[in-house]
Amino acid sequence: MTHLNSPPAASAPPRDGRIDMIRGLALAMIFINHVPGNRYEVLTSKNFGFSDAAEAFVLLAGVSAALAFGKHFEARRWWAGIAGPWHRAWSLYMVHIVISVTVLGLVAAMLRFGEVPELISRDNFNRFVEDPVGVLIGLPLLLHQFGYVNILPLYVLLMLAAPLLIWAGQRRPGWLLIASITVWAVAGLTWQNLPNYPNRGGWFLNPFSWQLIFVLGILTGLALRGQRRFVPVKRGLIIAAALYASLAFLVKQVPPVDQGFYVVMKTLREAGVPFVLVDFNKGYLQLPRLLHVLSLAYLVSVSPHLRDLSASRLAWPFVVMGRQALPVFAVGTVLSFAARAALHYFDPTLTIVEDVVILGGLLALVALAWVKELSRAALGAPRPPIVIPDPHRPAPEPQRAAQI
Repeated sequence: MTHLNSPPAASAPPRDGRIDMIRGLALAMIFINHVPGNRYEVLTSKNFGFSDAAEAFVLLAGVSAALAFGKHFEARRWWAGIAGPWHRAWSLYMVHIVISVTVLGLVAAMLRFGEVPELISRDNFNRFVEDPVGVLIGLPLLLHQFGYVNILPLYVLLMLAAPLLIWAGQRRPGWLLIASITVWAVAGLTWQNLPNYPNRGGWFLNPFSWQLIFVLGILTGLALRGQRRFVPVKRGLIIAAALYASLAFLVKQVPPVDQGFYVVMKTLREAGVPFVLVDFNKGYLQLPRLLHVLSLAYLVSVSPHLRDLSASRLAWPFVVMGRQALPVFAVGTVLSFAARAALHYFDPTLTIVEDVVILGGLLALVALAWVKELSRAALGAPRPPIVIPDPHRPAPEPQRAAQI
């Protein structure tokens, strides 16, 4: 029992918006990039370096998993630590199936009623016309994936593995990192992948490769739970990360630099350096892409102004989208196909069409996230806070109620 005259217990600190802001920004860029050819694509991160929003999304997924479920393993609540990520994996699986069927229906409707066959002739939809039975077998098994609808199957597998990864990360983080790098290297060197039935080849986002960035996110999140950094702040690391990010920017933006860099990488490949170290394949998350997203993440993490920025009104649309990442991603994927259909159906030279479908889509996603937040509050189920400790600020002393 608590003494009646004791001071009230400290309220839960507000949710840290940094992860939500970056995740919301990644979701916005994913929506824009999933409508290829629109003029807003030049504003997304893929034009300024080797990686894009997908890498940031998976890295933050690992951080969030560690922050959300690491507490169960710390308290030895084993089943809670397992059931939480697996429940999330089931939700992701169901959302993926709904998205896949919905966009397939949209693409088919554009073929039949809109006389727009372009959408069904690409992005793996044509396989449904050629072999519908094979696609119906592969789709629920996560083996057949339509283009631009292929990140959630990766996320499902990563969340299924999350309990083991979190448990290992808490006890043997160094060994977990070595094992993860080994799996990434073997997959890149031997081209190991999961099948994409009934097609030949494998998954677009190879889980054996992409697990490394998820593990790095988990290790980062576990360190933050202990009010420390997984990678310490070092002047040399900051300079190295800034130089690499600058190089990637110049390669993407300056043609002579791009040509010279290509010659260097081609020379290295011809000299026998493995492709996983000198190529830019997204599916296998090869080294130049991996180093780029890690450089950006490190630079962002050492920024002293990120916390204040995430609490500003300017960042609010991205923060609220990041809080409702799954519904925003699901609806955004469907809207991106609707936007592609609109751009095919109407005169592509009318920029007003692009403005309506892209900006209107983004506003719809912000509105969706806002309504979800209001609904959660109205139902009396506030989101539990996930607070990222700032290693540069001392932790406040907890207030304890007097006991009798």
